[in-house]
Amino acid sequence: MVAAIAAAALLTCAGPALATPAPDLQVTGASLFLAGAAKPLWSENGNAELAIASTTKLMTALVVLQHVSNLNQVFTQGSWVDQPGDSQIGLVPGEKMTVRDLLVALLLPSADDAAADLAYNVGDGSTAKFVAMMNAEARELGLKHTHYTTPSGLDTPGNYSSPDDLVRLADYDTSYSAFFRHTVDLRSARITVGNHQMTVANTDTLLGVVPWVHGVKTGHTLEAGYVLVSQGTRDGFTLTASVLGTDSEAERNANALALLNYGFSEYHLIRPLHRGQALGWLPVAYSNTHARVVVGRSFTDVVPDSARVVLKRKLPKQLSGPLAAGTVVGHVRVLVSGKVVAVVPLRLRRALPAVSTMTKVARALGGPFTLICVVLALAAAAVFTVRRRRPRVVAAGQSRQR
Repeated sequence: MVAAIAAAALLTCAGPALATPAPDLQVTGASLFLAGAAKPLWSENGNAELAIASTTKLMTALVVLQHVSNLNQVFTQGSWVDQPGDSQIGLVPGEKMTVRDLLVALLLPSADDAAADLAYNVGDGSTAKFVAMMNAEARELGLKHTHYTTPSGLDTPGNYSSPDDLVRLADYDTSYSAFFRHTVDLRSARITVGNHQMTVANTDTLLGVVPWVHGVKTGHTLEAGYVLVSQGTRDGFTLTASVLGTDSEAERNANALALLNYGFSEYHLIRPLHRGQALGWLPVAYSNTHARVVVGRSFTDVVPDSARVVLKRKLPKQLSGPLAAGTVVGHVRVLVSGKVVAVVPLRLRRALPAVSTMTKVARALGGPFTLICVVLALAAAAVFTVRRRRPRVVAAGQSRQR
């Protein structure tokens, strides 16, 4: 492949110059992330270690799902003593429920007795062991401002998280488990508790009211106030938000919606590159043909409306075979407001065969007519050489003349 590299800007676009004002939230902390992203789009007291109430159960559910593969497995409720402020489904010691129904009770009505049952059984009869598993998972996920002392989220010393960590955990939960993702999006569900059935309702009252919201978890205690971790999908992408320390359910919902609406108004989805998209032709050495170059993988991102997006490609000036189809021959850099956010490979669409030596000679000497002349001259020279070297035959009885 020829060495010289050419760089060309392919696309430049900029959004509106004016940004949407950041929301004025009545919270002790809040955070907004693009789902699956590592950094917040917007945050207020994002790393503050705050009481989180029943959003603790985001980790409780995750640890259970990591350790129980059969959700139809039946657990028996251990010794359970309710405390003031508990939300519960009325479990009594010795009562039996499937893990599936316990998780539904944990996530929708936020039942503390379901949390205790799950922790007791997954922890092999020890709630303390289960809480240790919760903290180990928090460390594994890099939740540096999170610590647990209870599986339910009741106000206890040392049980806290941060707005940023809550969003990271909710994002992980929804990507880790389809069951979790489906359950938190339910407005209500039917479960079996012991020998009777009951309907439980989701405490997230945004569900069904705001069509693009789909969970994730509420919480409320005197210390934490009203807490909500929400996820919503609009315009082709998903945002996850947390609001902590609001004064009422109505304020909790209003603050969460304000934060999500801000994100969807300030950011938009870009799809500048699609796998297989033609992105140029390269001349082939010693040939009049060109090889098509295509994008190796698709790329999408969510960027601020005010961002300037630029694509720059780097390709050789020409190619020479043999090269297999799919060979990487260059790349495209995606820049958002001057920062490289992705490097996407460019590949050959079809195989490029080797060029014969005769074709190379012809191209070097100026074309096919010159090649014909050279071939004829070489042939004539070969014939002449053979004739000169052919031995002379003298007939018998003749003598050589000198």
